Amino acid sequence: MAQVPANMFSAGGTIDYTPGSAVTGGDVVVLGSIVAVALTDIAAGELGSLCTTGIFKVPKITGANAIGTKLYWDPAGDPVGGTAGTGAATSTAGSLKLMGYVVAASLSADERVVVELSRA
Repeated sequence: MAQVPANMFSAGGTIDYTPGSAVTGGDVVVLGSIVAVALTDIAAGELGSLCTTGIFKVPKITGANAIGTKLYWDPAGDPVGGTAGTGAATSTAGSLKLMGYVVAASLSADERVVVELSRA
């Protein structure tokens, strides 16, 4: 008996997403264990897409990050130079979801860190 064939659903890198409330392009969104980034604005209740792969400059908490460091997304994190509680990347896992790995070192006072999104 022949194997049931796999059919390509998508080339990958993005997933469909219909938010309950509006999402602004550049927002980081956590869906289960997936951390993704909205590339464009998505209106509440409208179908849009989130990027699940790629390299992004994201807001971070205070602290230096070396290349290769695992980063986690804290939706309530306090970004350097941003509004407290609006979300930031951190190297402290806790119960947070893995965002990816640092691909360009950052200093403690830097407002952003460069991360390659990863689920592994």
